Amino acid sequence: MLIDNGESDAHLALAAAQAGADVVRDMYGESLARFEKSAGDFATAADLAAEKAILEVLRDARPDDAVTGEESGSTGAEAARRRWLVDPLCGTLNYAVRNMLVGVNVALRAGDEITAAATADPFNGEVFWTDGQRARVRSDGRDEELAPSPDSQLVDVNLDPPFPNAPGFQAARLLADPGFVRRFRPRVISTTLAVAWVAAGRRAAYVTDGDLRDSVHFSAGIALCRAAGCTVTGIHGQPLHTGAGGLIVAADPETHAALLEMVGNQLRQQA
Repeated sequence: MLIDNGESDAHLALAAAQAGADVVRDMYGESLARFEKSAGDFATAADLAAEKAILEVLRDARPDDAVTGEESGSTGAEAARRRWLVDPLCGTLNYAVRNMLVGVNVALRAGDEITAAATADPFNGEVFWTDGQRARVRSDGRDEELAPSPDSQLVDVNLDPPFPNAPGFQAARLLADPGFVRRFRPRVISTTLAVAWVAAGRRAAYVTDGDLRDSVHFSAGIALCRAAGCTVTGIHGQPLHTGAGGLIVAADPETHAALLEMVGNQLRQQA
């Protein structure tokens, strides 16, 4: 697939994510080879094929840019100012058991900022994308502005390890907080597609632990949420990628404040 080098980075991210999504959708349901990565984690032939398709699009259009792919690792200068971050199939465990809750993430870090990003939903025919200023979703060739909303009261919580801030903070303990039970309804879909859903108003918030700097999994969703006007911080309300790390992204400040209070409850219990 050839991309005009004059095309914007945002449109390139969208095209690359869509190329990966096409592969993921086309290979769905096949008996796929698995490649073990670590305990409980593996890639499938679809992960590798989708990443290959994404990298072909990026390298055709931006051959001088560096790339970090989840499956193929890093290429280009280590200190490159422009680096593409690629997660070809976020939700491999879901996909391997024929669960369609997966996403395809592509983001560009230029300097210290994510300036273009896209998250594709292969099975819903949507690509959420941003140029760093506005956030949109493309479906059937048409774009619609993303509009965060807390109305669903659905909060996605990432329960996958590692848990670097345990025992002071554990995402799973949010689900037992009395305030959480009164106000929210938990969801655990095990793919960062849910981060894009916060930007789109389909989730009220998303919470995870971990160091997310230059994350192939989270960079696209975080950029979408920022451009859509969500409240985005680390798990203690600090600037993202500082201190304890982690992520609370919420549709509005009120939802964010409520979750921040519940995280604080954990710290107070440990004191």
